[in-house]
Amino acid sequence: MGCSAGLVAIGLAKQLLQVHDNSYALIVSTESITGNCYVGKDRSKFLINCLFRAGGAAILLSNRPSDHKHSKYQLIHTIHTNTSTSDQCYHSIFREEDNAGIVGVTINKHLVATAIATIERNIITLGYLILPMQEKVVYIARKLLPSKTLSLNNIPNFRKAVDHFLPHVGGKVVLDQLQKTLGFAEDNMEASRMTLFRYGNTSSSSIWYELAYVEAKGRVKRGDRVWQMAFGSGFKCQSVIWRAIKTIDHDDYNPWADEIVGFPVLLEDIETDPECFVSYLPISKTI
Repeated sequence: MGCSAGLVAIGLAKQLLQVHDNSYALIVSTESITGNCYVGKDRSKFLINCLFRAGGAAILLSNRPSDHKHSKYQLIHTIHTNTSTSDQCYHSIFREEDNAGIVGVTINKHLVATAIATIERNIITLGYLILPMQEKVVYIARKLLPSKTLSLNNIPNFRKAVDHFLPHVGGKVVLDQLQKTLGFAEDNMEASRMTLFRYGNTSSSSIWYELAYVEAKGRVKRGDRVWQMAFGSGFKCQSVIWRAIKTIDHDDYNPWADEIVGFPVLLEDIETDPECFVSYLPISKTI
């Protein structure tokens, strides 16, 4: 299922809990990297050997009324977008044999373009659900302006709908584009950038390391809305919106507990992604 598997599983668990009363759903999100290790000579398949790091997280969901007082978050929305009907999207990350018959995962030059296009569709759907009515009206009014006057300023202000934005840490280029397009400040991207720096790309579990980061910083207050976004092979994009039921206190089991005081760190001297991840045009003005 790729890097979006963790949030895809949240959506599945939500549907199961809707039809099974007084139940629990346990989700284990991790990355299996040894099975996809490539030992051939096709350069397009080398990146998978060094892009990912192992990580894991377990998430327990419940629909038992008695668990409300013990829970951290309430699940509000799950939005799933899949663009695999497009051959370009489907093959942007693809497991296949090379000319010598050795199996590996190809990550081609269309990845960033595919990711942005799929994320765009997901954001459009999500916006209709979470944006305040006033922001929707302003956005529609801007859309009626002549096309030559459209700009990134015409994109809805998602900061009015969520308090914490936690996108998958797939790479610096994608994080930069998301920040630029959605208009989030640098502190809104802090959890993602610090997770990428400290833990690397742990695939589907990375978004839970990000959530643990903002919790360790003591930033999640009662009533806050948290937006997790993950994207991966398929191509897929999944958004999940949570509402904090209570203010999150310090937790000794938090993976950041022993070192959170040392973050954030300056990333000015950190190198960007490999050349194959060239920058793509910003998300279009149709959001």
